Amino acid sequence: MLSTLLFLLCLTIPILLFFFIHNHKNNKNPPSPPGPRGFPIIGNLLQLDNTKLHLQLWNLSKKYGPIFLLRLGLRPAIVISSPKLAKEVLKNHGLIFSGRPSFLGQQKLSYKGLDISFSPYSDYWREIRKICVVHIFNSKRVTSFSSIRQNEVKQMIKTISQHASSSKVTNLSELMISLQAL
Repeated sequence: MLSTLLFLLCLTIPILLFFFIHNHKNNKNPPSPPGPRGFPIIGNLLQLDNTKLHLQLWNLSKKYGPIFLLRLGLRPAIVISSPKLAKEVLKNHGLIFSGRPSFLGQQKLSYKGLDISFSPYSDYWREIRKICVVHIFNSKRVTSFSSIRQNEVKQMIKTISQHASSSKVTNLSELMISLQAL
């Protein structure tokens, strides 16, 4: 009995400390937009249905307004559902919102965020983009790979028609991802 009580106490104290520190850190920030209350640690992830996410976000925008806050795990995500407000945010305040959060997996896969797809918007990113546009994605280089792209599209169409003739289910997402790898 005493060991169970000690175990529960040892489990409860770190959790309470985590929430105290997390809430204390959030109190220094300006007020957040309204949004549904999330669960501890997982936020609103269990409340979102991936199959009808667009309808859920639309319903949340009717309830909380054109700008609201969701918590995806411990990360806050601001959702903007009004086209006018989205244009305002992205056009007039684009530099503020041009970054993205950094994740451990992303850091491991992208040489600590130094490749073009995960690098934050900065002078370094602009230099990488310029190199890609000039040397990799120029019209001469793109046209040199046109025969390869055409062969891959023909192969994909052949796979789809084979699956259709044998009444097999075709996962178009997988086919499109394999095509985009080119």
